[in-house]
Amino acid sequence: MTLSPHFDDAPAAGEARRAGRQGLGVALATSAYGISFGALAVTAGLDVWQTCVLSLVMFTGGSQFAFVGVIGAGGLAAAPAAIASAALLGVRNAAYGMRMSPVIGGAFWKRAAASQFTIDESTAVSLAQTTRHARLVGFWVTGLAIYVGWNISTLAGALLGDVLGDPKAYGLDAAAAAAFLALLWPRLRRRQAIAVGVAAAVVATALTPVLMPGLPVLIAAVVAIVVGWFNWLGDAGTPPDEPVDVAEREGMP
Repeated sequence: MTLSPHFDDAPAAGEARRAGRQGLGVALATSAYGISFGALAVTAGLDVWQTCVLSLVMFTGGSQFAFVGVIGAGGLAAAPAAIASAALLGVRNAAYGMRMSPVIGGAFWKRAAASQFTIDESTAVSLAQTTRHARLVGFWVTGLAIYVGWNISTLAGALLGDVLGDPKAYGLDAAAAAAFLALLWPRLRRRQAIAVGVAAAVVATALTPVLMPGLPVLIAAVVAIVVGWFNWLGDAGTPPDEPVDVAEREGMP
């Protein structure tokens, strides 16, 4: 007896719905950090509109916190270092883009549109699924929901920071480091990531008293690049398997 298409599609539809729920849950948790970013950006010297445009255009939490952290410490003179720090942290999104390209597929405009939403969380939720449809649902729901939530919370935080004034009076000067650590902590699951984090922190701490703001971050980033390039302390494993329908489309066994 042959099952009807309705029953055949039920498991796939169920996984897609789960991917959507996962994406919304991740978006709810992640978007909250936008409040800290908005408040810190304003107290670092940006106005409300500049802060909002930064979230709309840059849209990568680690890079944004790095940018306003350097600007807040060194002012406009540290802008080149702030831009370089943000760019270095944003390079990982290019690697995510290559990983997600076969999942997104389609025309060039579709992949170009997806690039704006290719961040840690959308990539993680997508690749946690087992079918291409569920991966697409996970990617788009997570990316779009975080984009909307992050920008709304950025505006709220910027308005709050504009009203509060001096961030030191409320402990907001430490919020950037705390929020950045909260974004980083879930990724410290393997010995290589832990070793890189500790080494970079030691280098940055040692150089901060003697170099202008932003430069210690850039030099510490070199530590991560060297470790990653030579794969020191890394696992020599293979990348995760593609879902069956993606593998078939690419002609993979």
